[in-house]
Amino acid sequence: MTYLILLLGICASSSAAVLIRLCNAPALVIAAYRLGIASALILPLAALRYSAQIRTLPAKDRLALAASGVLLGFHFAFWISSLSHTSVASSVLLVSTNPIWVGLGGWLLLKEGLSLRTAAGTAVALAGTALVSLEDWGHGQHAFYGDALALAGAMAVSGYLLIGRRQRQRLDLIPYIAVVYTTAAMVLWLLALAAGHSLTGYDDRTCLFFVLLALGPQILGHSSFNYALKRMPPALIALVLLVEPIGASALAYLVLDERPTAALFLSAAIILTGIATAAWPRGRRTT
Repeated sequence: MTYLILLLGICASSSAAVLIRLCNAPALVIAAYRLGIASALILPLAALRYSAQIRTLPAKDRLALAASGVLLGFHFAFWISSLSHTSVASSVLLVSTNPIWVGLGGWLLLKEGLSLRTAAGTAVALAGTALVSLEDWGHGQHAFYGDALALAGAMAVSGYLLIGRRQRQRLDLIPYIAVVYTTAAMVLWLLALAAGHSLTGYDDRTCLFFVLLALGPQILGHSSFNYALKRMPPALIALVLLVEPIGASALAYLVLDERPTAALFLSAAIILTGIATAAWPRGRRTT
């Protein structure tokens, strides 16, 4: 059942980049509406059924959830902005390198072990990342800047996942995502206002895409990842998530007519091989 929910979530998340490209709104506004609508739908349920669980959280856990929400907000700010500068394939591929940064973060910050296989896989994935950036540099600094934003988004979401895999052992899914999504939404609304963007006046088509982003990629997609965090090893989730950049690139080709270059295919193969090598679970696990 967990695998089915996770795969449905990946399918939903794969549509995010195309939906974002179809929105006629600034990146920060798109991100703010995505998280804002999702929060508005989840908060009433959390308040009705899980208010006691949220109220009794220790202060350190509340602080951790707030930090997780801030990181998630910046993840969307960086990644959605990247789609204005580089291709869907490059953006989604680079933002999907988060298992590498999670592994490095666990090693550097949490003093977790780093096996030789993990180190080798990380090196391979980083080499593939460098190839993507070199390829896009040939298309101009505009695309290279988009790649940098996507990588920043990957690093931000890695922090969110590092915190989340611990907090999800203490909290049920609904209160966890209610607090984290609401915090992320507040961060994004503030960033959009600080950037001088209007929060109203968008056409009906764009507003429909805001709702679809909240319902599909956010509530179904991201929430399925958080659901799986309590039931599957993070390394195994990272492997399953490798399907997402493939799905997103295929949709971009069908809907936006964005055709990945041969060099990008090669880079993608190197990155995905590196991530799979680094994240492959040790021994047999049960879920």
